[in-house]
Amino acid sequence: MNEPRHLSPVDNLLLQFDQALRTLVPGSSQAGRDYPANARIETELEDRQRRHAAGLMRINHTGEVCAQALYQGQALTARLENVRQSMEQAAGEEVDHLAWCEQRLSELDSRPSLFNPLWYAMSFGLGAAAGLAGDKWSLGFVAETENQVCEHLEDHLQKLPESDQKSRAILEQMITDERQHGETARLAGGADLPFPVRQAMAALSQVMKKTVYRL
Repeated sequence: MNEPRHLSPVDNLLLQFDQALRTLVPGSSQAGRDYPANARIETELEDRQRRHAAGLMRINHTGEVCAQALYQGQALTARLENVRQSMEQAAGEEVDHLAWCEQRLSELDSRPSLFNPLWYAMSFGLGAAAGLAGDKWSLGFVAETENQVCEHLEDHLQKLPESDQKSRAILEQMITDERQHGETARLAGGADLPFPVRQAMAALSQVMKKTVYRL
């Protein structure tokens, strides 16, 4: 039996660069599952409603960009192989969300945030730092991140125009997936993060949402 190949630092760097491009370049992410909005009828939205829905979906898209970067950073520095594989699997599942949000933005005649490269770099660094802190903290970081993501997705469900059923279908499926990712991280041994860390994460999320809504 062939032993698994160990990648060199240069190989890992190239793989990370390739993943960043796949995340940041529009049209590069391909979903592995059916588009949830296919089952919903597209309704006519007023210009104000369309711009508002697009702003919310742009935030959600950037959130998925950050999720990709966080998971990739954590996978790079995770100590245990099973944790590394779990991070890589979660990142793969999040690709669906990325592609769905991007498709919905296009349907709403909008585009992803101009600041996505910056948010990717920041999130990758945070993920790598969490991985270096230890696997229980890395997993705890995932669990808390997914918890906060679910909270803001549920908030967006309340803020979306009632007639925008396609965006709603996407967010509902994303909430289901994010809850599962968070629960998996907790069951794998994720530690509860200190309160100041959770507060700092929430504050950074608020900055991201205010910045990305229009840009």
